[in-house]
Amino acid sequence: MCVLIVTDEQWGAIPLLHIVEEQFADKEVPVVIFLHGFTSAKEHNLHYAYNMAKKGLRVLLPDALLHGARSEDLDEVQLSLRFWEIVLTSIEEVKFLQEELGRRGIWKTEKLGVGGTSMGGITTLGCLSVYDWIDVATIMMGAPGYVQLCKAQMAQFERRGFTLPITDEERKNLLETLGTFDLTKRAAALKQRPIYFWHGQQDTVVPFQPTYNFYEAVKKDYAHVPERIAFVSEDTAGHAVSRAGMLQSADWFARHLNE
Repeated sequence: MCVLIVTDEQWGAIPLLHIVEEQFADKEVPVVIFLHGFTSAKEHNLHYAYNMAKKGLRVLLPDALLHGARSEDLDEVQLSLRFWEIVLTSIEEVKFLQEELGRRGIWKTEKLGVGGTSMGGITTLGCLSVYDWIDVATIMMGAPGYVQLCKAQMAQFERRGFTLPITDEERKNLLETLGTFDLTKRAAALKQRPIYFWHGQQDTVVPFQPTYNFYEAVKKDYAHVPERIAFVSEDTAGHAVSRAGMLQSADWFARHLNE
């Protein structure tokens, strides 16, 4: 019988759920850091963690800045205006979590994966652009084109009649910063690492086509290792991952982290 331990912990400034099979609690096993979506929270991804942990993986589910236990009673518009601050903070915090795993003596030589849904998938793609120690990734409804997505978000706000609270100089600086994490400009950073995409074709929150175009563009770099990249789409799905997609992402991590 598989007995899983779920503990509510605080690592530095980051509240997280730590999920691992009891027999591996103090042992070194492969790790997954799995990131939730916008307006969500760590506990909403427990079904992912359950399916990963029962395959022998250690899973960390952190709360993003201004989310879950870190929320500050902001409405969705206020939170939306800080979207990229949240994403960039999460990219930094993934590195902190990786270092903290080593300090705690529960990860050193084993492989490490990062994945997430929606905002978490977007964050994962940014992490892949700058952290070569990530071994495996799963991207659920994510977008690699940070600059394109940010411009689209700003245009949407302005069409809705909002005045963005940033100057032209601040806008320019933000886009330049996002460009350093934009995988559409740095696709070579993938280095043929195993990466799984899931995206609903009817997604109106994070558009399907740009992410699929990116997959098509980088697929050629995996010509000699085609088993390391996959893109699964569902033609009737919107911005919600199907059960099949969730299970496939757990299988992807288990297969490639245990290679």
